[in-house]
Amino acid sequence: MKMVKDKRKKMHLSKMYSLRRKGFEEDHSQIGGPAPYSAVSAILPLIVVIGATMVKEGIEDWQRQQQIEILKDHEVNNRKVKVHRRGGVFETSQWKKLKVGDIVKVEKDEFFPADLLLLSSSYEDAICYVETMNLDGETNLKLKQSLDVTSLYNEDSKFNNFKATVKCEDPNASLYTFVGTMNFQEQRYALSPQQLLLRDSKLRNTDYIYGAVIFTGHDTKVIQNSTDPPSKRSKIEKRTDHIIYFLFFVLFLMAFTGSIYFGVVTKDDLDGNRMKRWYLRPDDSEIFFDPKKAPIAAIYHFLTAVLLYTYLIPISLYVSVEIVKVLQTVFINKDVHMYDEESDKPAHARTSNLTEELGQIDTILSDKTGTLTCNSMEFIKCSVAGTAYGRGVTEVERSMAKRVNGEDHFDENGTEAYSHLSVKGYKFEDERITNGRWVNEPHSDVIQKFLRLLAICHTAIPDVDEETGKVTYEAESPDESAFVIAARELGFEFYKRTQTSVSFMEFDPKSKKHVERSYELLNILEFNSTRKRMSVIVRDDEGKLLLLCKGADSVMFERISKKGRQFEEKTRDHVHEYADAGLRTLILAYRELNEKEYEEFNEKFTEAKNSVSAERDDMISEVTDQIENDLILLGATAIEDKLQKGVPETIDKLAQAGIKIWVLTGDKMETAINIGFACSLLRQGMKQIVITLESPEIIAAEKSGDKNSIARVSKNSVQKQIAAGKAQINASKSDAYALIIDGKSLAYALSDDTKNEFLDLAVGCASVICCRSSPKQKALVTRLVKEGTGKTVLAIGDGANDVGMLQEADIGIGISGVEGMQAVMSSDIAIAQFRFLERLLLVHGHWSYRRISSMISYFFYKNIVFGTTVFLYEAYASFSGQPAYNDWYLSLYNVFFTSLPVIALGVFDQDVSARLCLKFPLLYQEGVQNTLFRWRRIFSWMVNGLFSGIIIFFLCMKSLNPESYDKNGKTAGMEIMGATMYSCVVWVVNCQMALAVSYFTLIQHIFIWGGIFLWYLFLIVYGALPSSASTTAYKVFVETLAPAPTYWLVTLFVVTASLVPYICFKAVQMRFFPGYHGMVQWIRHDGRANDPEYFQMVRQQSIRTTNVGFTARSIARDNEFDWHLER
Repeated sequence: MKMVKDKRKKMHLSKMYSLRRKGFEEDHSQIGGPAPYSAVSAILPLIVVIGATMVKEGIEDWQRQQQIEILKDHEVNNRKVKVHRRGGVFETSQWKKLKVGDIVKVEKDEFFPADLLLLSSSYEDAICYVETMNLDGETNLKLKQSLDVTSLYNEDSKFNNFKATVKCEDPNASLYTFVGTMNFQEQRYALSPQQLLLRDSKLRNTDYIYGAVIFTGHDTKVIQNSTDPPSKRSKIEKRTDHIIYFLFFVLFLMAFTGSIYFGVVTKDDLDGNRMKRWYLRPDDSEIFFDPKKAPIAAIYHFLTAVLLYTYLIPISLYVSVEIVKVLQTVFINKDVHMYDEESDKPAHARTSNLTEELGQIDTILSDKTGTLTCNSMEFIKCSVAGTAYGRGVTEVERSMAKRVNGEDHFDENGTEAYSHLSVKGYKFEDERITNGRWVNEPHSDVIQKFLRLLAICHTAIPDVDEETGKVTYEAESPDESAFVIAARELGFEFYKRTQTSVSFMEFDPKSKKHVERSYELLNILEFNSTRKRMSVIVRDDEGKLLLLCKGADSVMFERISKKGRQFEEKTRDHVHEYADAGLRTLILAYRELNEKEYEEFNEKFTEAKNSVSAERDDMISEVTDQIENDLILLGATAIEDKLQKGVPETIDKLAQAGIKIWVLTGDKMETAINIGFACSLLRQGMKQIVITLESPEIIAAEKSGDKNSIARVSKNSVQKQIAAGKAQINASKSDAYALIIDGKSLAYALSDDTKNEFLDLAVGCASVICCRSSPKQKALVTRLVKEGTGKTVLAIGDGANDVGMLQEADIGIGISGVEGMQAVMSSDIAIAQFRFLERLLLVHGHWSYRRISSMISYFFYKNIVFGTTVFLYEAYASFSGQPAYNDWYLSLYNVFFTSLPVIALGVFDQDVSARLCLKFPLLYQEGVQNTLFRWRRIFSWMVNGLFSGIIIFFLCMKSLNPESYDKNGKTAGMEIMGATMYSCVVWVVNCQMALAVSYFTLIQHIFIWGGIFLWYLFLIVYGALPSSASTTAYKVFVETLAPAPTYWLVTLFVVTASLVPYICFKAVQMRFFPGYHGMVQWIRHDGRANDPEYFQMVRQQSIRTTNVGFTARSIARDNEFDWHLER
């Protein structure tokens, strides 16, 4: 009885090897070789996969190269400039041939070819106007002035015998500092940034300048600020690599375990003359089944098993992901909601490697000028003599109104009353003072002085069109331009400037006519970040000496005389209201001077200006402080730094999504703070932690001139301020904090021993604004946030000064604005407006992250299902290296039968609609927290695949063995078992896909059910080939499978049994334990979009407690109001 039982078991095992028509020898030779399949069937799919990836990458590189063609280095270096050769003769030469010490002549609207020392210009006092848009993103003009001793060298011929020696600092990346001296005519003169013209700046409103080359090529400050573009890969792609490594480890472990078992069993195959596995012919084997060479047989089996189990690794995963990403970028490029009609520019994804990263952004680092703002200042309101004028509504006020009331409650007719005004920089409308009606106001004399001050106190240059007589202005800042435009529109038109006079037309209340006035310009007391004010001293046409001053309220109110405070209280209230509306405010005041007072001041001021000591700036500041006192208050201006359309709403929605927003700008601190208020990154009541280097200790160290001492004291000061800020946050964590730091402090904050403390402080704040940041500092801050937090960082900017930041970030977004195309060319994705970032992240980012995560998880699932059946079959066949399936079944599984549905999932699936993505921004946190691609979720898909594979194998095995398969009583051989089990695998993985899809399209139906149809079509076509080609698949479907009811019943039963566990799990989870995402999906699937109560309940859960955005500003106002009521 025992012998019969053993024999029966051996017979069943022998059926696994299918004694085919061509005899035992052929079958035995196939399983005895180290390769379990033919070379062609293995190599062809690999060629397809690698070829598709190469084509995709090649096309993208070619497209990028085509776009960068216009910016190639050799084109820039081959630009022309006039260079002094000898004898006062200037010849044209290429930029790349310039040498340190060359004297060049740069003409109007040309770029500076190197870092130059300004020697002279077409103006008598050797000033020139420079546009630094490519350096700091600012379109306003900077005023530069040469030393007086070289100002007379303003003609070519005068450089015949010009000789001077310059000693200066080593090349560095600091754009705003320069230290050096010039020895000229046996005298030594101090040099400052005022004489330095930086490469890539442009000469504006100046006919020509002469300059000496100080730094060239890579030594120039703009190149010092550049960074090498890194290679970017998404975090999901990197984790996918780790999963592949894990699967390789599992593969080798399986092969190793099976090989040890195979070696042990092979060694015991011969028991005397009795063969335990007689069907393997161990007595007639060369190596593979030879008991005498069991160790070598085990090694052979290991190689065979490694090759056989490679189907555990999804080779088509990467190419499928590449295809999906390319198609996702097409959808981004074609999204009409991200198309800007005004500039006729759609969104453009310049690389397809990072689409899923868009759904995982934790921090946004944004430039200001041209990114958040249009860099267009508009005069909108003012307060004069304690009376508020101007009926305009700011973007911030409108956004807050929409938040509070659900709609814009401002009267459209009222707000559009001034829409007919097509004057750039002027958005003021108030019938009380426009069109000369100011003469009827109670304090018309104060209004007249106020408007005169606007027309005189500036450094703008008028440009009169000779044909039309229209006056336009070139100013150092957009603010100044807005002031002179406002004065012009209100009847005080500035039209002429000389070195010693300012001329303007004004409305005369007495004669009721416009009269011409010319004031003698005596001194200009320039604005800087320390003084925070600007003044001019003029003599009017009546001979009176006047000091006209405008500046920040923090320094102006303390300089008002006791007699000049008549309107102070009301003006302060108006300034507070303007600031809360996001407006930039300045206080305007004046005083009359007597002759003696002015002469004393002018003597000291001239002496301070001509000083060459290190204390020159302090001497000038001390002198100006003495004269800028006892002022009489006139009023305040309110200018809207015109935000790009939708910026406050976008920032608010991104804040609701849990995304942190930092602003990195080259602007002054005051400008950056005002924009922070305008776009609701800052608000009244938010505590500001300001880190600067303006303490008396720092000033004293700078006076000493010792660089080491200055650096040591400065670094200690920054460290102390950071520590104090962290202590302040820890002491009151319930309050909202904003961190504001300037460029000098940032240089020390980014040092190796301080940067981690700085990052801790910054992360603890609701808003972070870095002012006066150089391009290199922007890149370093981006790197610090990216590496320090380990989160995904996005940088967005529009200028050449943002290139380093864009390249350093995980994703760089370029704004295709007015500042050239450098940022766009260095970006990963280009958009036309900042507001499109909302849809790009919350919709496309969310979808892309979910699609890529799901498709990769599904890829591993379907390969583990397939690999499990291969492994179990080989184990059941005594680890003999026998594949369960035909060669081409193995090869085409990933390439054809299961790849198209997963691509459709990655391209078309939508868990929720775009409307709901925007309505419930908290959905975005799925990507930030990486909930869909955690190891736990990945392993859960793998376990699902493992169980499905086990169910398929054992149910097929028990169903088909040893019972007869058809009516003729035949039992199922290897070809029938393999084809049936393969059919079940194809059905299960495609039906699992159908269950996982949230949003069906026709294409998905075609791909899912078409994949199953394609399998059967392949069986028919491949089975019709000669047996030498089709081998085990020869007519297996037509003659064996299709006519047998058992095949169809087994397929139905196995597929159902494999999917039931997943269906039950998802049903219980969605019904009883729905997460936030599940609740939003119920709105769509359960038809509850019209249930306002449920809708609002879910909506409220999406509103995060945030300190940024107009939502936070509105809540803070409500809380303050409630507090006053309680009091």
